Amino acid sequence: MGQSISLIGTWMQRVALSWLVYRLTSSEFLLGLVSFLGLIPVFVLSPFAGVIADRFQRLRIIVATQILAMAQALILSILVMTGNIGIEAIMMLSLFLGVINAFDTPVRQAFTVEMIEKKDDLGNAIALNSAIFNAARLVGPSIAGILIAAIGEGPCFLINGLSYIAVVGALLRMKIVPGQISGNDQKLLGGLKEGFSYAFGFSPIRYLLLLLFIVSVMGMPYMVLMPVFARDILHGGPHTYGFLLAAAGCGALAGALFLAARTSVAGLERVIPRTAGLFGLAVIAFSFSNNQFLSMFFLVFAGFALMVEMASTNTLLQSIVDDDKRGRVMSMYVMCAMGAAPIGSLLAGFSANLIGAPKTLCIGGICCLLGAVLFQRKLCELKKMILPIYIEKGISDNDKIELNS
Repeated sequence: MGQSISLIGTWMQRVALSWLVYRLTSSEFLLGLVSFLGLIPVFVLSPFAGVIADRFQRLRIIVATQILAMAQALILSILVMTGNIGIEAIMMLSLFLGVINAFDTPVRQAFTVEMIEKKDDLGNAIALNSAIFNAARLVGPSIAGILIAAIGEGPCFLINGLSYIAVVGALLRMKIVPGQISGNDQKLLGGLKEGFSYAFGFSPIRYLLLLLFIVSVMGMPYMVLMPVFARDILHGGPHTYGFLLAAAGCGALAGALFLAARTSVAGLERVIPRTAGLFGLAVIAFSFSNNQFLSMFFLVFAGFALMVEMASTNTLLQSIVDDDKRGRVMSMYVMCAMGAAPIGSLLAGFSANLIGAPKTLCIGGICCLLGAVLFQRKLCELKKMILPIYIEKGISDNDKIELNS
């Protein structure tokens, strides 16, 4: 419940920040640059955060990061509402939030296992988390669009800052048994090297992360360029931007419910390349649309496919990884899912200035399709390597049959 409230504020801030940047600068490049600064720390620092997540109590780390994120939102709201905001301040505060998220997100991913009592519930827990995230994605942008049009961006940042009170309060009320902690005698760089060797030395983890990286770099920038489509392609305003994001959120929520209905992790290895391919097709179709309702229709499929691909990858990784390396592997998941996005955002902003936003997204969608095809060709080999792990972890006979099929 605390996270549900906080995430509505988070989505309001995301919408307001993108609109604020584009309103102040009318520059696709600066829109991409601000997104780059907000996410590049995740790419650089999240592997180190993964080592920390395997050594210290994750709950305390998350409480600290949430308090810092609240401070960032409140500072941003004060600057905007007093008229002292500029693109330089936006860049600095985006970078600061990126550093916070670089430590918060990997630790949060590893913390999921500590909140559930049975590992069989892991897939449903991740799906529930995704459902909460995407339900907020429906509500937050819609509220933000109305507030921006009526009174400006500042109140969106203020509401986000206050919303962190709910999640911090919920975290402080938790009573959990800490997960397995790796030895503290190993140096930071040594633990980092061990994590990379483990993740990229095992083909299923390596290919899962590679496909996720391709989708994040080439496909996810459609979110960054959304204000361009809302204002310049569809000739709308903040409310149009909010509706587009809400459409993607509606699809993502449907994807979360689809995953929540599953009873086993087995079979997700087939779902992942199919949804990556569907996402690529939806992005391509969206890039050609100049009608708002048609664009929203395509974004529903894009949101569904992207959510299912990312959450399925998360579930599969958490199911096959060793407990004492969970934090480090999940930090690499975050690095590929979120940390790679700034590279795509910067490339998309630069490319959109040269060839336009529609062509940029079309090329990105084609790359996602190619990545899905490459993963599909390796699928049989990967399933053979995953099966012994499932047997060792006590997957039921029906699950083994599904995995073998």
